[in-house]
Order: sequence, then structure tokens, then C-alpha cells
Amino acid sequence: MATEDKNRATAAAILPLVGGAANVSSVVHCMTRLRLGLHDRSLVDDEALKALPAVMGVVEDDTYQIVLGPGTVARVTPEFEQLVREGREAAPEPATATDTTTAAELAAQGAAIKAARKAKNATPFKLFLRKIANIFVPLIPALIGCGIIAGLNGLLKNLGWLTSVTPALGAMASGFMALIAVFVGYNTAKEFGGTPILGGAVAAIIVFPGVADITAFGQKLSPGQGGVLGALGAAVLAVYVEKWCRRWVPEALDVLVTPTLTVLISGLVTIFGLMYVAGEVSTAIGDFANWMLSNGGAGAGLVLGGFFLPLVMLGLHQALIPIHTTLIEQQGYTVLLPILAMAGAGQVGAALAVYLRLPRNESIRRTIKSALPAGLLGVGEPLIYGVSLPLGRPFITACVGGAFGGAFVGFFNQLGSAVGSTAIGPSGWALFPLLDGNHGLGTTIAIYAGGLLVGYLAGFVATYFFGFSKDLLAEFNVSQEPAASAVAATGTPAAPVTDPAREPARA
Repeated sequence: MATEDKNRATAAAILPLVGGAANVSSVVHCMTRLRLGLHDRSLVDDEALKALPAVMGVVEDDTYQIVLGPGTVARVTPEFEQLVREGREAAPEPATATDTTTAAELAAQGAAIKAARKAKNATPFKLFLRKIANIFVPLIPALIGCGIIAGLNGLLKNLGWLTSVTPALGAMASGFMALIAVFVGYNTAKEFGGTPILGGAVAAIIVFPGVADITAFGQKLSPGQGGVLGALGAAVLAVYVEKWCRRWVPEALDVLVTPTLTVLISGLVTIFGLMYVAGEVSTAIGDFANWMLSNGGAGAGLVLGGFFLPLVMLGLHQALIPIHTTLIEQQGYTVLLPILAMAGAGQVGAALAVYLRLPRNESIRRTIKSALPAGLLGVGEPLIYGVSLPLGRPFITACVGGAFGGAFVGFFNQLGSAVGSTAIGPSGWALFPLLDGNHGLGTTIAIYAGGLLVGYLAGFVATYFFGFSKDLLAEFNVSQEPAASAVAATGTPAAPVTDPAREPARA
């Protein structure tokens, strides 16, 4: 089957299971997930979605998120959008929920946890963090592409190869980062309800070379001072100024006066206030990150690696995105991401232990076998929501694995070997092409690989020996073959990748 046909087939399989085109209010995607706004959540057939070969899992948050994996999601989304448009033009009746479901209590348990988490996350502060994430997530593909080119360029320079090409590669790698403030300003204004181009225009002041001739707080400004944080603040201010103007400026003058006042007022505040303040904050963030790992070392890595997944469960991890971006802007890489990536290594190790501890549970073992490759590449949702989180205790032991992996990388940071990533988004093995540090690529790769191995091992050992109580083993280490045979006999599609649990998991 051609790639285009395969992607369209995936989109066509998903659409009726989310209630049809009439039930879809919005369609966007991030690095790994198709994010859908839905009119009626009850029309979604979760189990049938999870049973689709291309679907790694589903996550319910402020949007309904279908995990398709990196690369795939970017190809399926345009096909899905096209099908939605075609469906709306045909004015279909809203689909009804299908009866083709399976009794997957473990999956239901995971869904219940996610639903509870969603309710807890619907606070003003967490909703604000989601807005911040929505500003930076669209920038991740460019950060990844430019980061890989930067790594390739550094390698060629160190080897002395293709000296006539490396300047061009350097321009490709650095061009986006030089103007990232503009993109942040554009997305910020869009997310906060303003005119995107005005947000970009105000943020562009920050990177304009001419600001070097301006003095604020007794100091000469420098182009880029304040970075993405300054751009974020400038664009938010521009949105509020624009909204004020829309309320008070007569309609006849709006097209002339509102853009002018928005750029003028926001620009002056940015130049004579925000650039300096944001510059000091950005510098403090960089200094604190370096100090924390230089002095805290293994202890800091232990905390960061061990508590990252709980932060994700609470929705607080989104606050780290502008911090990562600020560090990349300042130092060329973020030293935090490789440590946080160890949380995924702990999940992989825990999943392997669950696989061995439940030899009779064919369904959970199928889940792990299908989700493990994605987990190794840093896509952890299928393992988290399909295995460790519903089981309870294995989620905690997976965090222990992440803590040990983070401690390993943090220890080497304390010894002076910084391990960083030139972009955000990828994790696991997918992070290798983006690694950078202060002691050469070979050393950086070796430390990161060592951290992954420690995370795998610690997560495995902790889960194998401490991840199951006797009651939990008795409940889950049972054969599902009869149920599977019954399903096959009725002609119903195979059960989704998660396994049924007869009662809530006991710790």
C-alpha cells in the first residue's frame, strides 16, 4: 500500500470512531499526537480506537489526543483534516457510539485515572501553562531540524571535513534560533486572542540589531536580550493593548490607530523595561540550572528524573518548555532534557519486568511488545497509560528507574561533563542525534547512553522485586486465552492492547 493510501486509511479508520466529521470541532497535532476538539465525548469509541494498528494509545486532556507517533502523526493529520472537510460538506448526521467494544477493565481503569487527572488539571494556573505549551510546541519541529544540522555541522568542523559547506550549515542551524523570538511572539498573540502578526512585530524588536544603540537602566541593550521570555511578555502586552484599543478606538479609525498604538506602546515598554527584566530572568535561569547540576549533581538528577512523570500527570511539566528554550538560546543546549528523559528509561525497564512477572497474561504482554519500540524511542504514553499507571505500583517503580538514570547523568554534570540537548521534543534513543555537551560528542553520547542503561536496569529491578504484591499477581497473572477465543468466534475485532482487570489494582 502506498504511503499516502496508508495514511488516508488510518485517518478514515479514526474518523468514525470519534463520532464522525460533525463531532470534530478542531484538528491539530504535536510531535506524536493527533489532538481533536470534540463536541460530544460520548460518541468516541475508545476501545476500537486503541485496537487500530496505527494507534499507540489515547489521552484525554483539554483535547482528545490520539497517539500515532513521530512522523506518522504529521502525515495522517492532513488526511484527517481533508476527510473532516469532505464529511462536513456532505452534512452527515453525527455518528452514534458503536457497540463493538471489549471488556478491558484495565484500560477503563487507566481512562478513569486520566479523567480524574483532567478534572484536577482544569485550574486557572494549569490552563495558563497549557497556553504556554501551545506557544512553544509548534516550534519543536524547527528546533529538532536545526538542532540536528547544528550537531552535524559541529561534527564536520571537528573532523575538518567539507570546510566549504560548514558555513552554510551553520547559517541553516542558527537562522531559526536568531529569530525564534519573532515566532514566539506570533504564537503568543495567536494563543491569547490577539492579532498574531502584531505579536510577531513587537517581539521582532528584541532581535533587531539597532537596539544596540539604545540605553536602558544605564546599560546598552544587546540584540536578543531577554530572548523568548521577553518575546512572550512583549506579545502578551501587545494583546492587551490591542484589545483595549478595539474597545475604545472608533471603528472608522481602528484599522489605522489600533495597530499603531499596539506596536508603539508595547514596543516602548519592551525596549525600556521588558528586555532588561527578561534578560536578567533568563540569565538567572541559566545560572541556576548550571549551579544546581554543578553542586547538586546526582541528587538533583535523582529528583528531576524521579519526579518528571508525576509532573506530567499534574500538567506542570509544561512550565519547563520556556526554560528549555531559554537554555538552548543561551548555551546552545538544555542540560535538563537528558536528565528528564531518564523517566522514559525507567518506564521501559518497568515494562520489561511486568512482561516477565505476568507470563500468563497474554494481553498485557501484547501491549508491552507493541508499545516497547515506541518507548525506546521516547514515546512513553502507550506504556504509561496502558501498563504502569493502571497497575499502580509499577508506575512508582518506573519513577525509581528514572530517578537512578537521572542521578547517573547528574553525577557526571557535577564532575564537569555537561550533557545537553540542542532541541526539545525527542527522548529515549531519538535524542542521540541532538546531544551536545562541553567535552566532545563521544563523551556526551557515552554518558547519556549510560544513563539510559541505568534507568532501564533500575526500573526493571525495582519493578520485578517490588512492583507487585501477592494480590496484584494473583489478579493479573491469569490467562486471557478463553476470552480471546470467544471474541474470535464471534468475529469481533481483536481486543485492544490493554488488558482487562476485574477490580481496581491494589498497591
